[in-house]
Amino acid sequence: MSEPSGVIHDIGYQRYTGPRLGRRHVFGALYLHGLRTAFGFGRSAKAKIFPWLVVGILVVVAAGVTAVRAQAGVVIMTYAQFPDVMSWLVIFFVAVVAPELVSRDLHSGVLPLYFSRPLPRGDYVLAKLAALFTALWLLLGAPQLLMFLGAAFSRDDGMKGVAEELGDVLPGMLYAGLWAVVFGAIGLLIASLTGKRAFAAGGIVAVFLMTTPIVGTLSIMPSQTVNELALLASPPTLVQGVGVWTLGDLLVPPGTEDTVRIGDFGPLYAVVLVAVVAGAVALLLARYRKVATS
Repeated sequence: MSEPSGVIHDIGYQRYTGPRLGRRHVFGALYLHGLRTAFGFGRSAKAKIFPWLVVGILVVVAAGVTAVRAQAGVVIMTYAQFPDVMSWLVIFFVAVVAPELVSRDLHSGVLPLYFSRPLPRGDYVLAKLAALFTALWLLLGAPQLLMFLGAAFSRDDGMKGVAEELGDVLPGMLYAGLWAVVFGAIGLLIASLTGKRAFAAGGIVAVFLMTTPIVGTLSIMPSQTVNELALLASPPTLVQGVGVWTLGDLLVPPGTEDTVRIGDFGPLYAVVLVAVVAGAVALLLARYRKVATS
């Protein structure tokens, strides 16, 4: 019997002996990657143009409001009003960023890699949601911080004035968080339905903007109850309705109450908002359970 002629060559492969970081670190890495993606970090210069253009516009507006207040003593926009006024820009930001976070993964077919251990399917969804929520909150909150710093340093009553400004800006930051949660949940859900980013962006803009005329129609109906419930018909105005109920004069200054009317339906607005966000997250989780097994 002849001896085996095969030879085993040592080409330097070694077993991995480093730490196995596990699920929590994978989630954190996916979240951080999503947050960086939202602002174009780690991507081409072209991918940075739109998100930073939006950031620039918001900062310029905040700086202008701050300058007018410091020089003329006129408050042309409160902290809480800033997200309302800038909501149209946020809609387009979501329409661009949400498809980058999820539609690209669907199109490229990398989800089986993500859903292999140790990352559960739900963690993928929650990491993407958290990244988009954070990006939107920073987008609306950072300009408010700039407005706060300008107002605080321009007041003549020392720490008392700073404390008053702090009492005004904190509700505004929380209100920005409310916008971030609603826009992020709905936007990511729509983007998850297709791997084509253009279709996803168009769907997001349509849902947020094309429902606005419905609000306008309902608000001029002869029934006062219908008028007060009109803001429920569109996601942006739904958030505004909750803001009117919770923030009061910080959002709707005295003398302008007739511009936004919700009557005694404030609690209903809050319940509908929670239901919308919870429903969007539940549908996202269901969507990715289906994608993972397809």
